[in-house]
Amino acid sequence: MATVMPRKLPQATEERLRRILVDQIARYPQMEIQDLYKLLLQAVMGSEHAIRNFDAAHSWLKQELTNLREGPDEPTIDVISPDGTIVRVNLRPFIQSGGDPSSLLDAFVRTANEYRGTTERLWSYWSFAERLAEEGELPFERTDMRAFFKLVQEDDFPAVHHSTRYENAYHPAYRVIKQDYLDIL
Repeated sequence: MATVMPRKLPQATEERLRRILVDQIARYPQMEIQDLYKLLLQAVMGSEHAIRNFDAAHSWLKQELTNLREGPDEPTIDVISPDGTIVRVNLRPFIQSGGDPSSLLDAFVRTANEYRGTTERLWSYWSFAERLAEEGELPFERTDMRAFFKLVQEDDFPAVHHSTRYENAYHPAYRVIKQDYLDIL
C-alpha cells in the first residue's frame, strides 16, 4: 500500500468540516473514535463500501425498515461532507415524511457505483479532526485517534460498524448518498 500524506485543507473546507463534526458530537455525544472514522470515511468515500449487489442492498434496506427502532430526533437529510456532496438520509424521518424506499435504494446504489473518494482526502479530514481534538473541540485524545487511524490505514481503510455504545444509544438507520441524487427521492 502506498503511503498517503494529508494535505492542508482550505480554510472554508476546515470551517465547514468543523461545523459538521461539532454538530455530530453535540447530537451524538456517545460517539466514539470509530464512529468518527465511519462518518469521515462516508463523507469521503460515499457508500462504495456498502454494495455487493442490488439484491443484497434491497434486502438489507427492506430488513432495516421492517426492524426500524425508535431513535433520536434527527433531520431527514444530514450533510456529512464539507462540500455538501455526500449526505446521510436518516430512515426514520425519511419514511415518516412519506419518502419512497425504492428511490432511496436507487440513489444509494447509484452513489456506490459512481462516486469515488480518495484516501488522501480521508487522511486530510482525519488530520484536521485530530487537530480539533487537540484544541478541545472533539472529546477524543489525539494520540488515540492517531493510533486508530494507523490501524485502519494498515488495513486499507476498511468500512467499520458503529461502536456498540453508539448503536445502543442512537439505533442509527440511514443511507449514504450523493446529494445530487436527492432529486430522485
